[in-house]
Amino acid sequence: MFTDLPVELLRKHRTSVEVPEDLDDFWSARLTEARALAEPPEATEVDTGLTAIRTWDVRFSGWGGQRIAGWLRAPAAAEEPLPAIVEYVGYGGGRGAALDNLAFAAAGYAHLMMDTRGQGSGWSAGITPDSGGTGPEVPGVMTRGIDDPAQYYYTRFFTDAVLAVDAVRALPGVDGSRVGVTGGSQGGAGALAAGALAEDVRAVAARVPFLCDIPRSMTITDARPFHELVDYLAVHRDRADHVLGVLARIDGAVLASRITAPLVISAALMDAIVPPSGPFAAFNAAPSERKEILVHPYNGHEGGGAEDIAAALRLFAAELRR
Repeated sequence: MFTDLPVELLRKHRTSVEVPEDLDDFWSARLTEARALAEPPEATEVDTGLTAIRTWDVRFSGWGGQRIAGWLRAPAAAEEPLPAIVEYVGYGGGRGAALDNLAFAAAGYAHLMMDTRGQGSGWSAGITPDSGGTGPEVPGVMTRGIDDPAQYYYTRFFTDAVLAVDAVRALPGVDGSRVGVTGGSQGGAGALAAGALAEDVRAVAARVPFLCDIPRSMTITDARPFHELVDYLAVHRDRADHVLGVLARIDGAVLASRITAPLVISAALMDAIVPPSGPFAAFNAAPSERKEILVHPYNGHEGGGAEDIAAALRLFAAELRR
């Protein structure tokens, strides 16, 4: 069943979340702090048995200088330097196995798949621990560290996402002037954040992005992870204003107002996990001159599957190969 507004209203929908007055200063301070602690990325080639794609085990500095894992994959025979794509992973997942996620490297890009701090045990494996963000929380990561916006889990995750762009630019064989970002669900939220906060990202492809128009999304779905916020506020009834203020700084429909790069977003009208008004709110907020939204009327949180990947490849071919 459809989970949200009729599509004609979705196309006009905008978030009611106001852009925090300190949004740019808040994120500038977070990124300045993290970059001051950053050490050069390290990449160790691994033998996967593949001959057409090379793979490296990567470590780079994220929030608080903490080392974040990733896989870098690149076509073995391509002429360097290569345009690069940084990809972020959905909720509960990690960077996966070395033989996973080969499409972008097969298409001719250097592809950095960022591991997700403190996740990576739900549906794909990860190895990066999470430290920071203490205080009462609901199981999951949605309320971890929510007492302090500078320590909040998604502040840390989005800082990692931006520094992953810094890291890929510093790796051998990469043309740092041609970088795009992508991901689905939580990874789509990471892509929107990196597109908004990292310098000179050339293209953004976000599949059914999570964490957009959060106050609306958390009240029109019973599904987790949004429902973690509801569970928290059902107990901490006096914390609503504070929680919503923290969330406004990481809301994709707010951060999208800072995206000027070409953009493609997908939304699924039967998505109960990410109600489609969230992705539409992010799309409508973005001032990008070249942007496209893919609407999948009869799909849930899987979105358009391979069609969304194909749309990302078209975007990257247009923007990263020139």
